[in-house]
Amino acid sequence: MIVRRRLAMVGGGPGSFIGGIHRLGAQIAGIDLVAGVFSGNRDKSLEAARGYGIAPDRCYPTAEALFAAESARADGIDMVAIATPNHLHLPVALQAIAAGVDIISDKPATATLAEVLLLRDALAKGDSRYALTFTYSAYPMVREARARIAAGEIGAVRKTIVTYAQGTLAGPARPDAVRSWRTDPAQAGVGGCVSDIGTHAFNLAEYVTGTPVTAICADLGSQGDERLLDDDCTVLLRFGGGGRGALIASQIAFGERNALSFQVYGDRGALHWHFDQADMLRLVRGGDTSLLTPASAGLLAPTPVPRGIGNGLIAPFAILYRDFAEACAGKPELIDNMLPGIEAGVRSMRFVERAVASSADGAGWVTLDG
Repeated sequence: MIVRRRLAMVGGGPGSFIGGIHRLGAQIAGIDLVAGVFSGNRDKSLEAARGYGIAPDRCYPTAEALFAAESARADGIDMVAIATPNHLHLPVALQAIAAGVDIISDKPATATLAEVLLLRDALAKGDSRYALTFTYSAYPMVREARARIAAGEIGAVRKTIVTYAQGTLAGPARPDAVRSWRTDPAQAGVGGCVSDIGTHAFNLAEYVTGTPVTAICADLGSQGDERLLDDDCTVLLRFGGGGRGALIASQIAFGERNALSFQVYGDRGALHWHFDQADMLRLVRGGDTSLLTPASAGLLAPTPVPRGIGNGLIAPFAILYRDFAEACAGKPELIDNMLPGIEAGVRSMRFVERAVASSADGAGWVTLDG
């Protein structure tokens, strides 16, 4: 008999883009959203609960009330999704750990490096499993690139370039609550663009190459005096083993919606992936170029979803939730291997803080050592 996991969500209320993605991804993976705290505003939280099909008595006023009530139910939750602004990630996660509930959290793990180190310590002392929704690590062709690099198909990696451009902040500042928290240090933490989308790019660079970044040289900026956090960043990368790279992330790129790509160049070939053609991976070996797809024969990485997932986010979220459910059910080795866990969270927050400091001080190259 298959026992379905029971999920609560904190955040993801009216106006939230990511809340519905969490719900649908979890549902496809066989996980039921049954409870939550969807907004700090009670009326908005209840509105979201109705939309998600959640009974009013399982729509709680606070995360504390959620964990207390659900722990007393025979059909209570065993997993929580954290889909709030960054400054709430740590307190909700700590309450989940105290309740013995597994955690799947939006990135970054916390608002600061100090907070993520506290979270790592708390997880080590508790029984909760923890994973981060670094979405792009779950695309089948991204995993295929990782598998082929690990198998040596392009040889030793020499150069890695990751680019992530959006136009969400290209215009003048707007009083938009859904977006404005991302430029508020009290809610977002020390980084703006470098934290919001730069961590996606950083995680992708390490995930695909299978090699840690050892040092960075960062140049971060923001348009206008009214914006307190960066909205544009360029970071040079040095990898363990001698590889070089560059990370370019911007939220002031007019006309761009979600322009994410990577190019990895080895000493015997190269791999290219673009979000707008997520089902394709271009492999260059010598003078030959191959376009690989989930339907191609001989893929090294397993493809857990039907062919043709396109560039949507629901399928990769379903893969993340499926992997997390399997990790919680007896395959913990999936976490911090195929599935980003707390160590990926620590590395990404160290990247953010060192990048901000490097840029502000004009310090040039700084290490990412602990």
